[in-house]
Amino acid sequence: MSHLFNSLKIKNIELKNRIAVSPMCQYSSMDGFANDWHLVHLGSRAIGGAGLVLTEAIAVSQEGRITPNDLGIWKDEHIPFLNRINNFIEQQGSIAGVQLAHAGRKAGHAQPWEGGNKLKFEDGGWQSIAPSAIPFNEGGSVPEAMTLIEIKKCIDNFQQAALRAKKAGFKVIELHAAHGYLINEFLSPISNNRTDEYGGSFENRIRFLLEIIESVRVVWPEENPLFVRISVTEWTEGAWSESDSIKLAAILKTKTVDLIDCSTGGNVATATIPVEPLFQVKFAESLKKSTGILTGAVGLITTAKEANHIILENKADVVFIGREFLRDPQFPLRAASELGVDIKWPLQYERAKK
Repeated sequence: MSHLFNSLKIKNIELKNRIAVSPMCQYSSMDGFANDWHLVHLGSRAIGGAGLVLTEAIAVSQEGRITPNDLGIWKDEHIPFLNRINNFIEQQGSIAGVQLAHAGRKAGHAQPWEGGNKLKFEDGGWQSIAPSAIPFNEGGSVPEAMTLIEIKKCIDNFQQAALRAKKAGFKVIELHAAHGYLINEFLSPISNNRTDEYGGSFENRIRFLLEIIESVRVVWPEENPLFVRISVTEWTEGAWSESDSIKLAAILKTKTVDLIDCSTGGNVATATIPVEPLFQVKFAESLKKSTGILTGAVGLITTAKEANHIILENKADVVFIGREFLRDPQFPLRAASELGVDIKWPLQYERAKK
């Protein structure tokens, strides 16, 4: 029996199936602007039948970019092309979502295919910021510890980005609090040694995220879904842990967060991560069963059978798929066929259905 193609209503949206396009950085922008690459990349996954199409991490400020080629939403001029993409996605019966992000101490690097190294100022790089002046890896560039004024400014940047996301026609916002980027850096005692109200205790370290959520909700209606992606564990003793994530998820459920997108790692350079198919699914199941919040499973989910079993066995509510969508933009159409489910194809493609 297939459950992967059951619909799911979350507040004012209804996903036609449980398949989401996971955020995947394309590093193909100039000055933050979306372009034809993003239209085709995201639009083709909507044509392929995804229930939810999330953008890559979109920077809420210029200094929050991983690379100079990241998508951005820090100025109004970014809105029109994003709106064009979202209109196309919705015409295919999919929901358009955006992942808002700030790279923190991981900002200012070259594109992966250019080596991914920290850029020098003369090569277009910039000073990165973080909760504390702790480099990501030994010998790496040292970020500047954020002042309270900079923290408040960053929170406001997320709010303004959410307002622009609304104007651009996005129906879902996901806050990127995973993979060693800025919000994750505040959460983890590995990267946050502050002694003010944003550091030290668990309650203080989650304050930055909670204040972002509160700020975003001022402009993002409560009936619109709000997701948060977290690294459930950092795979390192003394770092952010699964028990921390369960505690956080229970709090987020009371803060109008609708779904936790459950990833892992990315904040500890020396962590040993047991990467294998479905290795992160257990964390989505753990948070779901412990708190009752909706969860998304992500990480090396590559087959229709795997994705279906995650939903069938109630291990998560949505399956976020990344690399397999890069290999096959029509993954949902193929998955439906493999699972014996008859779904609607684009009229232009129907002659290939049988």
